[in-house]
Order: sequence, then structure tokens, then C-alpha cells
Amino acid sequence: MTADEQRPKLDTGVAYSARVNNFWQGGKDNFAADREAGEQALDAFPDLPLAVRAGIKLRSRAIRFLVQEAGVRQFLDLGTGLPSGDPVHKIAQSLEPRCRVVYVDHDPMVMSHARALSHSSPAGACGYVEGDVRDSGTILAAAGRTLDFGQPVVVFMSSLLHLLPDDDEAYPMVARYLDAVVPSSYLLITHPSSDIHPEQSAKMASRLNNLMVQKRKYRNKAEVARFFAGLELAEPGLVPVPKWRPDSDMEAKSPTMVWCAIGRKP
Repeated sequence: MTADEQRPKLDTGVAYSARVNNFWQGGKDNFAADREAGEQALDAFPDLPLAVRAGIKLRSRAIRFLVQEAGVRQFLDLGTGLPSGDPVHKIAQSLEPRCRVVYVDHDPMVMSHARALSHSSPAGACGYVEGDVRDSGTILAAAGRTLDFGQPVVVFMSSLLHLLPDDDEAYPMVARYLDAVVPSSYLLITHPSSDIHPEQSAKMASRLNNLMVQKRKYRNKAEVARFFAGLELAEPGLVPVPKWRPDSDMEAKSPTMVWCAIGRKP
């Protein structure tokens, strides 16, 4: 089987996570099935567009911390998704042009956008891996063509792990990526919660699971904390997205149903 035959096909008749997220952001890279699923979720949690924007703002704050305070220059962005706000490399390289970023996703539409829109600064680099994040060996080998795994790397898992509902798959996968990076590397996770707005999140997850190819599991705070076992959490620890180092009181008050944290590998 050739690489083209193995590559996932673009299926517009069923809803996909990246395209539903794009609909919530007001984008145009979505189809009728994605919009139907997105509307069902909005009915369950009407503040969802504000929550999505809060996540985009978090990305800038987190990368600013990782580049300027933590001093990391490499990012492995797992489950990239469709464009929303400035991408990882643009934010990172605006702070330090030598930053190197690898984007990973298995959705062909996502990777098409990533290759078209992600232009690195001359001093840095951008790489692209089209593949399933669960196949960590293949992903890491391909990412190693752009990243130096002998130096610290940020393992970036933004709104990814809820798409791995099997705990026996999700926790070992995170551990494999952490095993592959050196001390002083970091793990960033944002994860939809089951306990910030429990009734709304349960209703939203149920509706989306009935309509989408990628099934999801929203986890509570203790379950998300388990992904960071053995790591040193940056202040303020594991908190709702708007509470992670907000730039203003207004940002801090944004609605959300997502946990986030950044942990350092000692």
C-alpha cells in the first residue's frame, strides 16, 4: 500500500473535531455535518464561542511563558487542528526567531492548511507530520528531522486528549512522549472538563458522540492531573483556562469548561 493509499480520505459527510472547532470559531473550513454537530453543542453550552476564544488567548500566554521564562525553543504540536488565531510557530518565533515547531495531525484538511500557512522565520524551522498521534514511534522519528530531542521540547497537547476516551490508551501515550524528551522539557495540556459545568458538559459530550467520528471523553480535574504525574507544575497549577496567568481581569472572567496546566520534566 502506498503512502497516498494509507492517508485518511477527506469525508465531508460526517463531523470531524477540527472542522467542528472551526465552525465554533466562525471559520469557513467546515461542512453541513460539522455545522450540525456544532449547533448541537452550542445548544448544550451557549457560551462555547467565548470559551473557544479563551483557549486561543491562552495559547499566546502559554507560549510567552515557555519561550521567555522557561527558555524552550522547540515545540511538538500534537493534534494541530485548523487555523485559529496565530499558530504556535508565529507566536514563538515573534519572541525568539530560532524556535522550531513540528505540527502533527491526521486530518488531511488540517495538514493542507498547515503546509500552506506555516512559514518559518529564516532562523527557525517548521515541520509537518501527517499521522496518528497514538503512533508515537513514527511521529517522534519524523519530528526528529526538525527537532533536536537532545534539547528540551514542549509537548503541546491542546484539546487533544479528550479524543482518546480509553484511559488505557491516553495515559500511556502521554508517558511515551514524555519519555522521549529530555529533562527541562515541558508538557502543555488543555482538556475539556466533566466537572466545571457538569450538566452542560455531559449533555454536550453525549450529543457530539452521537454525531461525530471521533468519540470524546471529558475528564475531571483529578483525571487531568494524572497526565502530569512526576512533573513540576508551573504556577498557578491545574486551573480553568481563563485563570492561567490572564492578562486582564476580563480574560480571567471568560466562560470555560476546559482545564489547563503546564508541567516541567525534572
